[in-house]
Amino acid sequence: MKGKLQHIESNAAAARPDPSPTVFSEQEINAYFTSGEIKLPAGVQSVRFQGQPGVVIGNARVDFDALKAGRHSSNPLLGMFSGVHDVEVNAAAYGRGGQGVVHVNSVSLDGVEIPNFVLKLFVDKYIQPRYPNIGLDSRFALPDQIDTAVVGLHKLTVTQK
Repeated sequence: MKGKLQHIESNAAAARPDPSPTVFSEQEINAYFTSGEIKLPAGVQSVRFQGQPGVVIGNARVDFDALKAGRHSSNPLLGMFSGVHDVEVNAAAYGRGGQGVVHVNSVSLDGVEIPNFVLKLFVDKYIQPRYPNIGLDSRFALPDQIDTAVVGLHKLTVTQK
């Protein structure tokens, strides 16, 4: 994974980047996250991804008290976001024209799906103050002249332009 990321970085610096696709396997991505190369937010552990066509399913063990770091809410709907839970996020994801798009389809805590309006309350209260560009619908510029990113069955394919 590290070698492929270095290739993408050096390819982006070329006058004419090679448009040949770079394919990351699900195993490579998960090993990279396990290696400690990626700094995860406080309270987020054991991150694993699974790719399906156009969809990323992410699983993690989350200590919500550490994630919220002293921020409290009197809203009883947000009370479920405390303690340590297994979290699964199902999101549509793709990149096209140098733009990445992620739309969260669903989130489950310990196997129970969280209603969308409660999820939005949580994101607005705890996530966006720290990470203003992250939400249930996120758009962002892809780095290193990446033009497309396609999530496939157990893989991610990127092309540069």
